[in-house]
Amino acid sequence: MEKLMIRGGRPLRGTVQISGAKNSAVALVPAAILAESEVILDNLPLISDVAVYSEILQELGATVSRKDDVMRINPANLRSVPMPNGKVKLLRASYYLMGALLGRFGEATIGMPGGCNFEPRPIDQHIKGFEALGATVVNEHGSMKIFAKQLRGAKIYLDVASVGATINIMLAASRAKGSTIIENAAKEPEIIDVATLLNAMGAVIKGAGTETIRIEGVDKLHGCRHSIIPDRIQAGTYMIAAAATRGDVLIDNVIPKHLEAITAKLEEMGVEVHELDESIRIIGKDSYSPIDVKALVYPGFATDLQSPMTTLLTQAAGVSILTDYVYGTRFKHVPELARMGANIRVEGRSAIIEGGKLNAAKVKAADLRAGAALVIAALTVDNDITEITGVEYIDRGYDDLDEKLRLLGAEVWREQEE
Repeated sequence: MEKLMIRGGRPLRGTVQISGAKNSAVALVPAAILAESEVILDNLPLISDVAVYSEILQELGATVSRKDDVMRINPANLRSVPMPNGKVKLLRASYYLMGALLGRFGEATIGMPGGCNFEPRPIDQHIKGFEALGATVVNEHGSMKIFAKQLRGAKIYLDVASVGATINIMLAASRAKGSTIIENAAKEPEIIDVATLLNAMGAVIKGAGTETIRIEGVDKLHGCRHSIIPDRIQAGTYMIAAAATRGDVLIDNVIPKHLEAITAKLEEMGVEVHELDESIRIIGKDSYSPIDVKALVYPGFATDLQSPMTTLLTQAAGVSILTDYVYGTRFKHVPELARMGANIRVEGRSAIIEGGKLNAAKVKAADLRAGAALVIAALTVDNDITEITGVEYIDRGYDDLDEKLRLLGAEVWREQEE
């Protein structure tokens, strides 16, 4: 196992290129198996979750090849194989295989998903959607067995605007017989990205990005070429890192509209933000004002940026309050930040953060975004080395992190854990 070593105290300066969206990629790769000919995905992030998914698809019989950020998936010889264990346990988004295999073959047996364990995230809304489409769902020894003689369109109201459930129902319904309506659907940009791919494959989906999505089922889907949207969470993380280190960074290959919530909060703190057509420039300042932040579903402040934002708020002169209304217990980064000298108190869904200087320490990433928070914290420490373990979580969502930070002037390297 590796550990990440960071000598802090250097303001980040320069330009960083943002890769394709992780939260899109982990849905688009399984969506490709709904087609019966080759699908080409461009701008794919070089992250471990995508590598695992590539291996899973090959186990199912698909032909998968990759060169740089382009992946070719030919699912012509795909077969429905029960996958109760193995690699599906390594990533949270393995549940998208349920909707994709159900739509393609009318059956799926998938083990319960793994990934970051920061809060229980039930899949009851996924199951509700599958059952509404006419599928039978049985829990067998920790695996979900889902099958249907014929999927039929239905009107489905989601009790929670779940991104995963919205996408999973879209996948299955795209090849169901008749019309499906998803009400109280999630609105995230990644849902629009998946719908764009499915439509290019021959699906008929309207309303993605709104609370009501309408799907007309089709008998077959075909291959296509699709370019993945930029990763708004990765972009937001570098925006926060630039501000926290009092740097000057141009974050390139972004969609500024997707970043409006984080942009507004940075400006409220006193960070200088300049929006361009496909990039954002962040210029840090010597002092920041404390603010209140509420993590909400899109288009609100992203819960995936809650952890990195906690670190930035330790750099404000005063007391800030950060409340997560999406995942109320997503605060595993707080004890590790406390090891670095942060003054943070958690009360229910809120973290009360008093600004102050951070110190180097040995800390451990408990999940993907907690790891990002610790990386940013390490970058702020004045000329001392922070040691971060649990790097495998960080690699799930940030491609080429070390090199990108080095190009911005950070002193970052990896060592093997003893």
